[in-house]
Amino acid sequence: MDVNAAVAAAAAIAGVLTGVIAMLAFRWSERDQKRPTRTSLHTDPVLPPGVDTVLSVLRSSAVVLDEADTVVKASSAAYALGLVRGGKLAIEPMLGMARDTRRDGEIRQVELDLPRRGTGRGEALAVSARVAPLGSRLVLLLVEDLTEARRIEAVRRDFVANVSHELKTPVGALSLLSEAVMDASDDPEAVQRFAGRMQIEATRLTNLVQELIDLSRVQNDDPLEDAEPVRVDELVAEAIDRCRHQAGTKQITMAAGGTADLHVWGNRGQLAAALGNLVENAVNYSPARTRVGIAARRINATGGDMIELAVTDQGIGITDKDKERIFERFYRVDPARSRATGGTGLGLAIVKHVVASHGGEVTVWSAEGQGSTFTLRLPEAGVARDRASQHPDPDPDLEDEAGTTESSPYEPLPAPEVLP
Repeated sequence: MDVNAAVAAAAAIAGVLTGVIAMLAFRWSERDQKRPTRTSLHTDPVLPPGVDTVLSVLRSSAVVLDEADTVVKASSAAYALGLVRGGKLAIEPMLGMARDTRRDGEIRQVELDLPRRGTGRGEALAVSARVAPLGSRLVLLLVEDLTEARRIEAVRRDFVANVSHELKTPVGALSLLSEAVMDASDDPEAVQRFAGRMQIEATRLTNLVQELIDLSRVQNDDPLEDAEPVRVDELVAEAIDRCRHQAGTKQITMAAGGTADLHVWGNRGQLAAALGNLVENAVNYSPARTRVGIAARRINATGGDMIELAVTDQGIGITDKDKERIFERFYRVDPARSRATGGTGLGLAIVKHVVASHGGEVTVWSAEGQGSTFTLRLPEAGVARDRASQHPDPDPDLEDEAGTTESSPYEPLPAPEVLP
């Protein structure tokens, strides 16, 4: 009897302990389920019917707060932006808006600049926050990231301002020169001098308008729609012919070399314009009696062979600071020299967009006092043709204008042969 009683007592104690452990596990599970997670919008029975479905399809970051300012529901985007930390709304201005809305039921909206998480560069996220009551106890916070939209708007605004300034300069000069011609009507030599200046300004204005048209065209057109195999030798010869007169005036030797009979796939006109702009810049920024070389070769690359075109000059070179910005629209390394040579500051921007739309890249190597080398890398004709259906059209407005290419060490190409 004593043994049976002991066994029964032990079984009873074990049952009580099992029940206690089960109760603690249940409570712990409940508390863990109430804790917000970084998954997508999680369900919670306190939300009104249908709200979960609506919030799950919103593009905005969504956060739902209860009367204790505890996060009831939060999207993964809200965690990514750093809005929610430790189950609480971490942005104090938004938290204040939520409390005010809970108190009076008014919908509020504000634009804020938030520190970017994980970076020490001091960059800020521009967001639009909207708070509205959700039922009697909950508050809904929707946050839209406006950073990219603001950046694009700034790029377009700067572009319009630069265009206006660049057009105003030659137009103003033409107006002043025309007045000078009228005042000097009795002086044939002065009229001839002013008329020559008017021709220079008119040419500058024509070039600027034409390059604006070219830039707009390469941004909006798909070069692969009318693509064809293009001989690299023909592109090089056309670029040299385009600059032969300027080079002859400065006694600059034009040379071409490298591998012959190479082909790229793309729009012949755009590729010729891009290479021509590089050669023209090399001639304009090189001292007299120097050498400008153009060399082509095939290089191995991941995904297929690439054709590399290098334009080398013996000019003054480019500083590291300027190399980060030379592909921006209207940016000039030496504004005074650019105006003297008729430069518009759009040539390299056109080169960048043409090469990007053809699935390639442009890089620059330069050292002050040693010259510069601009290198175009384009997919070879067969490789580019295979990629044509897979290559997305680049959106130039979404590109970061500053630093679109990186400086890369220049590897000397085969010695070019001087053309007659």
